[in-house]
Amino acid sequence: MTTMLGVSLEGRDVLLVGGGAVTARRLRRLLDDGARPRVVAPEVSDEVGALIAAHGVAWLPRTFRLADVEGAWLVHTATGDPRVDLEVAAACERSRTLCVNASDGAHGTARLTADTRFGDVVVGVVSDAGVDPRRTARVRDAIGLQLASGRLPLRRGRETAGGRVDLVGGGPGPVDLMTVRARRLLAEADVVIADRLGPARALLPELDPDVLVVDVGKAPGHHPVPQEEINRLLVEHALAGRRVVRLKGGDPFVLGRGGEEVAACLAAGVPVEVVPGPSSAISVPQAAGIPVTHRGVAAALHIVNGQGPVTEATLAALADDGSTTVFLMGVAALERIMSAALAHGVPSDRPVAIVESGHTPQQRTTRTTLGRAVADARAAGVSNPAVIVVGDVARAGLLLPDPELAGDTTT
Repeated sequence: MTTMLGVSLEGRDVLLVGGGAVTARRLRRLLDDGARPRVVAPEVSDEVGALIAAHGVAWLPRTFRLADVEGAWLVHTATGDPRVDLEVAAACERSRTLCVNASDGAHGTARLTADTRFGDVVVGVVSDAGVDPRRTARVRDAIGLQLASGRLPLRRGRETAGGRVDLVGGGPGPVDLMTVRARRLLAEADVVIADRLGPARALLPELDPDVLVVDVGKAPGHHPVPQEEINRLLVEHALAGRRVVRLKGGDPFVLGRGGEEVAACLAAGVPVEVVPGPSSAISVPQAAGIPVTHRGVAAALHIVNGQGPVTEATLAALADDGSTTVFLMGVAALERIMSAALAHGVPSDRPVAIVESGHTPQQRTTRTTLGRAVADARAAGVSNPAVIVVGDVARAGLLLPDPELAGDTTT
């Protein structure tokens, strides 16, 4: 029967007997864990030699002696000679020092796990009967996939002084477009402060019942929770020792006010990180078969907050035949935007695509032109959430010859 222990080797003496490929793998791992390894072997491989030189590892170029075990917290033997490895294991047994015998794990007193790490959670797998590294590696990898998916319970059982904030980009909506890190952080969260858009509706029901969920979703013209209050909530919960996930649609730094939230956390001394997500400015047009850049068509991308003024820079991008202009949150301002572009001299036949509810079953694309965009959007009943794409990449048939493949309603 094997008893599993989590042992910290940081700053502690570890003896490795042997200088071959197995020692190289274990030496690298011990160095990563902060141990103080030393090597005893008449010769070492090039890989072990490089690690010794790079990290200043002590190397005694000779055969093993019984006194070498003295002072070691752990001994690892992998000489390739079972008799020598048994001699090392016997010396460790007499000195009550744990020993990993890589030639025959059944005759050692310790085993290194096949481990997988996500955040501060480490899961190790060992075989209780005999040594089967391939099987333990397969089991470890299977557990790793479950950890990565966020389906295993990763939340801490108690609050500590280690509160933090993670700004997580949820992408355009589908859960499987989120990053592995985003899913893992949600599984660890004590508090989730969520936007209206993105994957929140699908993911929030999966959280533990005692996870605090704060809805700060905004709709056009309706901001029930001011940004200053959102900033305050992030800081307050983190300072109370909680792990806070700020779950956003798209990417936190693309018209998501993520920079303001990072600044608020840093000003309060709260650790904060940003996890990127697919921005709706790119992923929603993509869902409709529209590349925001395309060789020979568009080599530049201009992303605009549709609720703001139509600036000279935006007008210049709209007038540039080789640029694509993408408006987020621009449905209510469509007439103002199109009128400003036409007044600036942008051709009225410039292609326009309005993609509603991208990456959802309700996705719909309205293909039109700058001159007809307002009338066609009104006739189609275009509504939020929608992304407006202006430029030659938006023309029908650029990539998808059949408009129905992109959910087009107007051409």
